[in-house]
Amino acid sequence: MRIHIVNPNTTRSMTDKVAAAARAVAGPGVEILADQPAMGPASIEGYYDEAFAIPGMLACIRAAESQGVAGHVIACFDDTGLDAARSVCTTPVIGIGEAAYHVASLVAGRFSVVTTLSRSIPALEHNLHRYGLAARCARVRAAEVEVLALENAGLAAAARVSAEIAAAVAEDRAEAIVLGCAGMADLAAELSKEHGLPVIDGVASATALVEALARVGARTSKLGGYAMPLTKAYTGSFAGFAP
Repeated sequence: MRIHIVNPNTTRSMTDKVAAAARAVAGPGVEILADQPAMGPASIEGYYDEAFAIPGMLACIRAAESQGVAGHVIACFDDTGLDAARSVCTTPVIGIGEAAYHVASLVAGRFSVVTTLSRSIPALEHNLHRYGLAARCARVRAAEVEVLALENAGLAAAARVSAEIAAAVAEDRAEAIVLGCAGMADLAAELSKEHGLPVIDGVASATALVEALARVGARTSKLGGYAMPLTKAYTGSFAGFAP
């Protein structure tokens, strides 16, 4: 079985990090294929970046789908372009945000999310409502760490995330923590040990869910909103995106 992990930004070191997190939980015989777009922003921090990340990410997903992968993981916690990706795939497509929320809800009564910057909070709160899990989330918090700082400022960035987890336990009565960025994937195990509660990484969660869906034969429905795109002309630099 091959599972495709796409990092929707163009930072190779983050792609390597999420690939390592996925391989750490993949079952026997599962091969992880990881890539990132050739076009788009270096990091996704808000709605504007998200819009420019989607075309390149969809190109990666369509290419991997044509190679016969068992499913896809979108490794951005905003679940960037998730609905569009499901529309061009018959295999399962899981966003790391949705996966992490569901996993947290299975191991704790209430959880808090620790993300990067405050500007990301509205999008994550919107998704929690969309997925029906807002009532289970005590609070979405920001460590005020830029995404690329998780790559370049290791210990200092990790300390800010850890401090926010401590505040979530004390102030939110959180019973579990969801790490709200793919760039935090390598911190989960140590933070869980440090704070004595489940700390959920979305990359690992989504990889495990895609593998499980593939093993039970579940595929993306092609009825309704996830029906294949209609055939039509795409012009300019988007010509290659025509169905």
